[in-house]
Amino acid sequence: MSPRALPAADVSVRRRSLVAGCGAHAVHDGLTDVIYVLLPIWQSQFALSYAQIGLLRGAYSGMMAGFQLLASRGARRWGRERLLVGGTALAGLAYLLAGQAGGLGVLLVALLLGGLGASTQHPLASSIITDTHEAGDGVKQALSQYNFAGDIGKTLIPALVGLLLTVISWRTSATLIGLLGLAAALALWWLIPSHAATQAMQQKAPKTANGHGSFGGLRALILTGALDSAARMGFLTFLPFLLRSKGAGTAGIGLALTLLFVGGAFGKLLCGYLGARIGLMKTVWITELTTASLIVLAVFLPYAGLMVMLPLLGVVLNGTSSVLYGAVPDLAGAGKRERAFALFYTGTIGGGAVAPVVFGGLGDAVGVAWAVVGLAGVLLVTLPLVWWVERGVEI
Repeated sequence: MSPRALPAADVSVRRRSLVAGCGAHAVHDGLTDVIYVLLPIWQSQFALSYAQIGLLRGAYSGMMAGFQLLASRGARRWGRERLLVGGTALAGLAYLLAGQAGGLGVLLVALLLGGLGASTQHPLASSIITDTHEAGDGVKQALSQYNFAGDIGKTLIPALVGLLLTVISWRTSATLIGLLGLAAALALWWLIPSHAATQAMQQKAPKTANGHGSFGGLRALILTGALDSAARMGFLTFLPFLLRSKGAGTAGIGLALTLLFVGGAFGKLLCGYLGARIGLMKTVWITELTTASLIVLAVFLPYAGLMVMLPLLGVVLNGTSSVLYGAVPDLAGAGKRERAFALFYTGTIGGGAVAPVVFGGLGDAVGVAWAVVGLAGVLLVTLPLVWWVERGVEI
């Protein structure tokens, strides 16, 4: 059944769920990645070590990763709609608390709460979109728009905060971020279709099997995604400090993150197309080898050269994830797609949570430059793993 053949009421449900899911993804990803702009300020304000910086970043990501499966289970009891709205509101309240922080302890509590709220977004928003689009055979297109929306949030919100920090304090900026989260929660409460409406759309979907899947291939995919995410999150954590060592100010760091995230947004589209043309393994080998090379180059380039290179680095740094994400349905067994996605998200975000802590300690021991080079080495481990993933897809 094509989207045009659907009744007007069903089209409205599809549209509202897509707008709500994309909006949630944009706001949550923006609230997650604006931390990178604030980390150097918090380091100066509270005299934090690189290990403590890694702990703060890892606390948010760790909570977000660790509670995703629980969020999926909790949704069965309290409803996806309520839990997604509540999680978005909690993420906003966390930034309001961070704006009042007087030291590491309060910041850590705030980021733990923020990560808990953020854990609801990926599994619940994507499943709402999936349920309302299967009847019209538009799931892949809708999910691609959902993923792209996340990169828009990553681009706009950190850039806006970077500019605001030139005229207002970081505490006021954090308060405004918190109010944005609360406003988004109210908008989602109004936008998200009712549970009955999404259930009705799901029942209209054609009943198709996903095959027997490949458990070994799925495990290799999750590990590949975790290592890729670890390198990405580790680099994003250290990039502001790398830029500052090259003479960048707060506005320059915000601009650099914007350039990186703009490249990342296009990377998801470009690498997805490339993966369809030449296959998963070749695409990932190209993107990971290029990413590792550019990360090492970023250490040695002067400030101007690094800024020019960042959009290209963003393309390959972020583009790999879209190729890996697209392989999940091919490796999931019949009726296990939702759980496979939850496991994949948990693994990748978990890898991103651990990396700042581990490499933060390494940065304290040997310096930021060598810690960044170590991140490039992590990416090389994905090359043999993705060969195993492709074998699972071909079964």
